[in-house]
Amino acid sequence: MMKKLKENQRFRLTLLLMLMTCFCFALSIFRFYISNTKVFLFLNWNLFLAWIPFLVSSFLIISKNKSKILLDIAVVVWVFFFPNSPYILTDLFHLKTRSLVPIWYDLMVILSFAWTGLFCGFISLMDIEKLLSDYVKTSTINYFGIIFLFMSGFGVYLGRFLRWNSWDILNNPLGLFQDIFIRIIYPAEHPKTWGITILMGILLNFMYLMIKCLKSDSKVKTTLEN
Repeated sequence: MMKKLKENQRFRLTLLLMLMTCFCFALSIFRFYISNTKVFLFLNWNLFLAWIPFLVSSFLIISKNKSKILLDIAVVVWVFFFPNSPYILTDLFHLKTRSLVPIWYDLMVILSFAWTGLFCGFISLMDIEKLLSDYVKTSTINYFGIIFLFMSGFGVYLGRFLRWNSWDILNNPLGLFQDIFIRIIYPAEHPKTWGITILMGILLNFMYLMIKCLKSDSKVKTTLEN
């Protein structure tokens, strides 16, 4: 049983993400210990939110119940929480020289959290694309991934600059949709919105495609070896 688990790619991947998460937590706790300040403890909450899309997609991958209704509900939850994964990249805004803790340590803290959160998101996106392949064409899925990552760039903007979060879809949906609607109807009046959305979308697409290429190369190598 243990041998099968060790050979299971999903198990290894989840274990690595858990270990990396523990590493991130340890970095933040050590920083709190040596500085007695809570400056970067919030990153743990951000990383927890970034884990949600991964947990949702993992549940669907592992679950034997692949009903259309369950898939639809899970995808909706996943869509609203996915932007939390790339959002941690923008926590680099908090990087500055502080007393007691050297800036290079803070850089390692933020980068560790950002990479872990982003990887959780990308793996979950691969999961969703795999699940959707049972219902739609591959070309449609590819377009979905590209467009969705641009939408995620917009979500990152909403979170970082307008301070909206995933819970606001329930807490204050009217205010959230009003901010979104205004920026869609009057794009010329919000160049910052679309500048960030487009550039973040391009960045996320390049990063995601690179990871997918590595995964594809790994599969081809495994097939050739067998």
